[in-house]
Amino acid sequence: MTTLVIGANGQIGKQFCELAQQAGTPIKAMLRSDEQVPWFKERGIDTVVADLEGDFAHAFEGCDQVVFTAGSGPHTGPDKTLLIDLYGAIRAADIASEQGLSRYVMISAMRAEDPMQAPEKLRPYMAAKFAADAHLRTSGVPYAILKPGRLTDEPASQQFADSLDEAGDNQISRANVAHALLHTVQNANITNQEFMLLDGKRPIGEIIK
Repeated sequence: MTTLVIGANGQIGKQFCELAQQAGTPIKAMLRSDEQVPWFKERGIDTVVADLEGDFAHAFEGCDQVVFTAGSGPHTGPDKTLLIDLYGAIRAADIASEQGLSRYVMISAMRAEDPMQAPEKLRPYMAAKFAADAHLRTSGVPYAILKPGRLTDEPASQQFADSLDEAGDNQISRANVAHALLHTVQNANITNQEFMLLDGKRPIGEIIK
């Protein structure tokens, strides 16, 4: 089962791709430009160049499931939030449905459940995630939605929690999200479920079942 990774060049995407390659889990990294290809080729990771703001249906060829971990990033404006975090995710779900993929794994956000509770500057992003998640639920494609808290650059502990009460804080490292994503991708029976992800004290198999 080959997984298309949309957002492979992002901070979570790169870590996930490296973990997947080391684990022997077949993936194809979708990259925006040829300049991004060498890092992946050096690690033996299959790539395809496609732009999330353009035509990217060809990237799905030969893939059985898709991971969406793309993001417009903190230094772009609302226009990119709409085109990438919202419409890009929606278009990916529609292509996955058209091509009969077995699953769509979405990296969303904990605050996407209630965007107005997020800090003001993050509300447009959370609203985009809210709408993209809602579209995915009704797309007809089996799905798993991972909802990490505030992202940090701490190293992977591979220890998790799934509630604020358990975690005591609302954060999780990007490295831990990458490990959670690998676990989800490797377990095809995890479908039509949603999981909050925070740093904690339990192995991922107790959080994502």
